[in-house]
This record gives sequence, C-alpha cells and structure tokens, in this order.
Amino acid sequence: MTAFDPAQHRMVPEQRWFDDFKLGERFLLPSRTMTEAVFLAFQGASGDNHPVHYDVEYCKARGMPGLLAHGLQTLAQTAPGAGLFPFLIEDSLVGFLEQSSKFLKPVFAGDTLYAALEIEELTPGRTTGVLGFRTTVHNQRRELVLEGKQRYLLRKRAG
Repeated sequence: MTAFDPAQHRMVPEQRWFDDFKLGERFLLPSRTMTEAVFLAFQGASGDNHPVHYDVEYCKARGMPGLLAHGLQTLAQTAPGAGLFPFLIEDSLVGFLEQSSKFLKPVFAGDTLYAALEIEELTPGRTTGVLGFRTTVHNQRRELVLEGKQRYLLRKRAG
C-alpha cells in the first residue's frame, strides 16, 4: 500500500497550461434551476433588498410571472468553478483578469439555466498567455439570456 499524498488528490490528474488549449474548446457547466432558495441565498450574499427579487406579489402586481433574478445572480452561473476548468489549471492559473456581460432576457424563479464557456481568445506572451472565453447562458426555452466574456492569465508550460 502506498502512502497518501494530498498533492495527488486532484479532481483532474493531468494539469493543462496555456499552450494546451485550442480555440473553440467548450466547457459546459451544470444546469441549475433558479429556485426560491437560490434567490434567498443570492439576496443574503449580495445584500440586494429590492422586492423584485423576493416578493412574489410585488412582481405579479407589475406583470411578472414571479421573482426576477438579479443580473449578477444570472452571471454567477458562468463561474468556471462550477465545472472542470479550474481543476485543469490549478498549477497554471496566474489570475482572473476581467469579465463583461450583456443581460438579454429576464430570468425568473423556476427557470433552468444552462451555462457554457467557449475559448475565443488565445493571446500568447513570453511566459504566460491570455485565455478568453465567450460565456453564454440559455434558459429551458432555448433563449439566450446572457452573453459575455471572461479572460484569464495562464502560465505557459515550463521548458
């Protein structure tokens, strides 16, 4: 029996470096239904106390079918940590550089969201490179509700 080594206890044993990625490569994130519990958790984390995010009757009085998700709640569905990407780059990640988003359609309680990250930029430097994702979130009606960009600085493979 071999001795336990916590450094070998990884979700993904093979690490990837900037040079290992290809344009068009996609990383799908697990779907998530925006339940009232998710709304409550986001309200607690964000401190946003507008009734459009927690009062069903307030929303219905304004013609909405239910609670309206905060844009940042929808954006949070694109967090790469929900998928395998961050486990692939544990040794190569230098930092998260930036993100931008466009909110295209409303998201309501009960909607199920499907997020994806697609590599659309690979800008090499001398020892590092910038990997850029196009981010998308669709709902269960196949509507694009969010699109955006995220950029990360990764190390190149040594040697």
